[in-house]
Amino acid sequence: MALIEHLEGNLAVFVAFAELVLEAISILCVVIGLVKTIQLILALRRRHRNREAFPFNQVRLRFGSWLALALECQLGADVLATTVAPTLEALGKLAIVALIRTFLNFFLNKELEAELKFENQRYEQKLLFTEEGE
Repeated sequence: MALIEHLEGNLAVFVAFAELVLEAISILCVVIGLVKTIQLILALRRRHRNREAFPFNQVRLRFGSWLALALECQLGADVLATTVAPTLEALGKLAIVALIRTFLNFFLNKELEAELKFENQRYEQKLLFTEEGE
């Protein structure tokens, strides 16, 4: 019986450490995503000074991708927390994070597909315009 209690204690320490690492990675994802998004905004502002409208969707998609990754890590941390001490509060938190992540990923994927389709159409139009000009 003492061995099992010792193993449970070690498991709790390991899970707490892994949970902390995942939460730290989640924070890093948000910070890195913010920095990368700011870099993108600055680059796009230089490129789109006097021409077409500012591509706001591209900025949203960039930051949204980083947020989705951060939520994945947060979900992993919450799953670990519920395996050791499955309280009703921890299960509720897990359910909320899973729900947010699912909705965010669903809509993010829809927007990414639409943006990719739009970019492909613009590329094809540019090719047609270039071929007609020759």
